Amino acid sequence: MGHQHFCLEPKSGQSYTRRQLTIWWANWKMEHTLYKQEHHVAQNQSGAFVLLTRVTHAGRSLTQKSKMSAASVLPMCVRTGRGLLRLRSGTAGAAAPAVLHVIRTLSSEKPPAGAGGATGGLAQAILQERLQQQQSQGQPPPPPPEGEKEGERAEDKKENTAYAKKMVLRLAGLMGLGGAVSIVYVFGANSVDEQGVQIPDEFDSDPPVVQQLRRTFKYFKDYRQMIIEPTSPKLLPDPLKEPYYQPPYTLVLELTDVLLHPEWSLSTGWRFKKRPGIDYLFQQLMQYYEIVIFTAETGMTAYPLIDSIDPQGFVMYRLFRDATRYMEGHHVKDVSCLNRDGSKVIVVDCKREAFSLQPFNGLALKKWDGNSDDRTLYDLAHFLKAIAINKVDDVRSVLENYALEDNPIEAFKQRQAQLAQEEEQRLAELAQQKKQGLSLGSIASRFWRSKQQ
Repeated sequence: MGHQHFCLEPKSGQSYTRRQLTIWWANWKMEHTLYKQEHHVAQNQSGAFVLLTRVTHAGRSLTQKSKMSAASVLPMCVRTGRGLLRLRSGTAGAAAPAVLHVIRTLSSEKPPAGAGGATGGLAQAILQERLQQQQSQGQPPPPPPEGEKEGERAEDKKENTAYAKKMVLRLAGLMGLGGAVSIVYVFGANSVDEQGVQIPDEFDSDPPVVQQLRRTFKYFKDYRQMIIEPTSPKLLPDPLKEPYYQPPYTLVLELTDVLLHPEWSLSTGWRFKKRPGIDYLFQQLMQYYEIVIFTAETGMTAYPLIDSIDPQGFVMYRLFRDATRYMEGHHVKDVSCLNRDGSKVIVVDCKREAFSLQPFNGLALKKWDGNSDDRTLYDLAHFLKAIAINKVDDVRSVLENYALEDNPIEAFKQRQAQLAQEEEQRLAELAQQKKQGLSLGSIASRFWRSKQQ
């Protein structure tokens, strides 16, 4: 292992200042000491000599570039010498700790004023050299500072998050593509009969892929049409003919919040409360009205509920959600599809949107909140019975007067009270006139009798 001398020797015929001579003397002393220890360190195979030689070279370079004072270089040289003495007296296993002591001393000790930049650069060079030496020997590098650890963790976390998002998007895309292909394969196949034979259709002449796509599109189009449009243009059968009795009017009732109130609790789940006056309503109107329950609920939910509130069978027909027309987010009951005369049909609901296609055929009640003291159905029975008894030709002419009322039943009661009051006044006036007529007749008869006598 050869040694290279880096000392600056004075040249003849050239003058030097005291500061330059001091720097030269310190460098020479350190080079001389390193030269003595060269072969001993090489035999220990510790690599410390190479590191310390480069430390000396880095120190001299920094001194020349930054023109560090001798007072700042000399203490570093002395500390390096102490480390070399430890190497000289120690074993091969103790060489690395001694070098580390030198590095820590040079890098951590506070430098004199005016030499901070040069000392910091020297410490950084020593640390980099030690890190490279440990990596070449297979030793783990020293742990980075806490700030660098946190920065690396944040970067790793961002990279992991971006990678996870990318994988999720790819997986979602693959699943979506697979689902689309499966839907086209299932719904785009030919229909088959009971024997399993394919039924020909209008798409058989197209290429196979086009056939699948067009059949799938037609299936979903028909399904959407089934949801939006009623299941049939005639939801009710034709009216009964003699000798059977067909009531002159048709009453269409909503189930939820008109006849029943849904309630939910954690202990019982969903329960439906029966509104007071249902039995009275059915009994009073059965001879005048064809009673139909037309609800926006599904048949699976509503059918057993109708059975529970109508054990005697007053309800003649039942219609459910699939018979409504879906418009602007509402299930609308189209009177024109009931197969009945529109002038004889009354729709009772708690939502005006339910009869928005024929607004003068509807009667919007207030939504029932489950109050057991409610009397609305009793008043409704009186109102509808009055229409039937008076044999109104077109119910729309009557319901039109209540179309803008928030509570049409209450308005009907007020008008009934007003009419009763007016009738009482009329009867009182007739009685008064009759009484006056009797008094005049008695006076005339008395006068006539007296004249005859």
